[in-house]
Amino acid sequence: MQNRGSRLVSAMALATATLAAVPLQAQDAGTPAADEAEDQGIIVTGLRREESLQDTPAAVTAFNAQAIENAGIERPADFIALTPNVTLVETQNAGNAFVIIRGITQNRNSEPSVAVIVDGVQQVNPAQFNQDLFDIEQIEVLKGPQGGLYGRNAIGGAIIITTKQPTDEFSGNVTAGIDNGFGYFLRGGVSGPVAENAFFRVAGSYYNTDGFIPNTFLGEDADPVEDYSLRANLLVEATDRLTFDVRGSINRLRTQGLYYNIVADVNDIAPVRVNNPGQNDRDINNVSLKVEYEGDNAVFTSISSYDTLEEVLTGDAFDFLPIEDSFFFNLFEGIFGPGNGFDLNQSQFLDVEAFSQEVRLASPTDGGRFNWMVGGYLIDTQRFISTGNMIDTGNGVFPVFRTPSTNPLNPQFSFLSDGQDNFAWALFANAGYELSPEFRVDASLRYDRDKRRQTTLTPQGFLPVVPGVPTAQSGEVRTAIFDDWQPKLTLTYEPTPDLTIYGGYSRGFRSGGFNQTGVGAESVNAGIVGVGDIFEAETADTFEVGAKAQIGPVRLAGAAYTTLSKNSYFFVFLAQSSTQNLGNIPETRINGFELEASAEVLPDFDINAAIGVTDSEIKEFPDPTVIGNEAPQISRYTINLGAQYAGALTDTLDGLLRIDYRRTGKTWWEPFNTTVREPVDIVDARAGVTFDGVSVTAFAANLFDETYNAEFSPGGFVFRARPRRYGVEVGYKF
Repeated sequence: MQNRGSRLVSAMALATATLAAVPLQAQDAGTPAADEAEDQGIIVTGLRREESLQDTPAAVTAFNAQAIENAGIERPADFIALTPNVTLVETQNAGNAFVIIRGITQNRNSEPSVAVIVDGVQQVNPAQFNQDLFDIEQIEVLKGPQGGLYGRNAIGGAIIITTKQPTDEFSGNVTAGIDNGFGYFLRGGVSGPVAENAFFRVAGSYYNTDGFIPNTFLGEDADPVEDYSLRANLLVEATDRLTFDVRGSINRLRTQGLYYNIVADVNDIAPVRVNNPGQNDRDINNVSLKVEYEGDNAVFTSISSYDTLEEVLTGDAFDFLPIEDSFFFNLFEGIFGPGNGFDLNQSQFLDVEAFSQEVRLASPTDGGRFNWMVGGYLIDTQRFISTGNMIDTGNGVFPVFRTPSTNPLNPQFSFLSDGQDNFAWALFANAGYELSPEFRVDASLRYDRDKRRQTTLTPQGFLPVVPGVPTAQSGEVRTAIFDDWQPKLTLTYEPTPDLTIYGGYSRGFRSGGFNQTGVGAESVNAGIVGVGDIFEAETADTFEVGAKAQIGPVRLAGAAYTTLSKNSYFFVFLAQSSTQNLGNIPETRINGFELEASAEVLPDFDINAAIGVTDSEIKEFPDPTVIGNEAPQISRYTINLGAQYAGALTDTLDGLLRIDYRRTGKTWWEPFNTTVREPVDIVDARAGVTFDGVSVTAFAANLFDETYNAEFSPGGFVFRARPRRYGVEVGYKF
């Protein structure tokens, strides 16, 4: 096992060195070739400064507005599918979609694996991530720990999303379409001036579909969706140095939930047969203020954000079958006699309120060879969660919020609830210096401290009692502090404008937290190791080398890395209380690499290819039989192939034809490696024409209707991935 990982990194290091050794002909600034290359470059800001993608010493995948439009990127899953060594586990409830980046995983009730920054404001809750993307200017995916730059939750990387900004002239865009759901959607934005030196932008999206996954018992689709979002932005240029940027957004999602299947093998596909359609409602609100003042010697930035999120999830419980076919009904009939059986359903309620504040001082953008930044960050979060089971009387399912159900049609069987008061703060500094036109060094350091306070709100009668284990008490308060330093050092060598070589070390940190009170005792009773009422903080130490090259029309990039992860997460569902819990894997070694290539082989015709490989090995675990296994939720590799023509068909008509292929390798789901999903192959396609600002585009996602399970949870819970979706959309820009 150990030799396997070292050989993998050695091979990739050799490949990267070979890439760096490719002879390149330097292009003088001002030549047509250099101008053309500059025109094709994407300017990224992921390293807190503006640089071309070619010059940025990091593994970055970026999509500008045109690429977003051509690829049909509408949700996070769309751009993640185009990014090597990054996968998204889409789960049953809308608020949970887990980003897995270079083997750094995410799970229910955990902090995210990546820092997600939208227009400079960091998202404070992982349930905010899985939303529609509309009116977007640029998306950047930075791989590898970015703790020194973005701190909180940047243990696996950072995702930087920039929406379209207010304009000084009235303009806008609108897109409407239909799909085979039967669904229909509308999205767009308008922008313009409201007064001298004041500009606005309003954007929104709406999607409504009957669904795609049939519930064979109820005779209807299990996954209908109604989802709408609205975002508004007011930019005030008070002076030529001082700007105020006010933003607000809402999202309302209504769908169904908890239509799992129970299987022994993740590759088994079973029909959905729940007798309760379930309910999954999510409400998100955000308001933020960004103030920026450009002084002669420094730029001051203040970012304040207030967020609320409320989600209720209710529906069938284990084993997600009609009442008379269910495990519990037949079990209780066997115990109590015919006519005395009953089934269960379940409910979860989450309510989160957070305020965050960041202030920083930075060198001017034209500061020359030396740039720097110092700052601080704080976030105060109030979080309530309740989970529980109710007896399914056949009269439907009803949500349960802060107290156990007293509804005679929905009698409470089990119930757990907790309140959390979390306060975190950080101080950070980073600096970069060009030692010469070819050499640069960048360094950053951040200290994060997270204090968590949990109050048990479960009524005493519902707390689990396990012989030999102290019983939790309603009203008791527990506290825990998680903190760490996050350094980052990067060395960059750029012998020509067309070759960038970099390497360095970085550490990522992710806070620990509390499972719901009582699950530690319940885990002991169930014989589950590694799960308690508290899960520990995770750290990831990474060494990385990489190179980027431009050889005529061909663009190449490669990176190799090795990461030592301590206390990564794994997921455990406890059916007795319907709780979703996290345990820790004490130590995991992750090795991997990425190779990417793209080229304009003919005018307006581009091709691309990429491979990302992740090899993980559990080094320490309470159960010695797990040591040497693959870490949970990690896919062994991703392969991307794509081709696109986007150019003129006639003097007045432009055309688009695009095909994207993605193969996701074998995926493991829990530390014991009892099941592994076989590789999944997905093809997406788009074709359309544009004339006089109007575009008509046909699209197909999962063109060949690959059937697979998107998620597997211990206990055999699987969630079906969406089958083929296709349709047509019409857009207009003005």
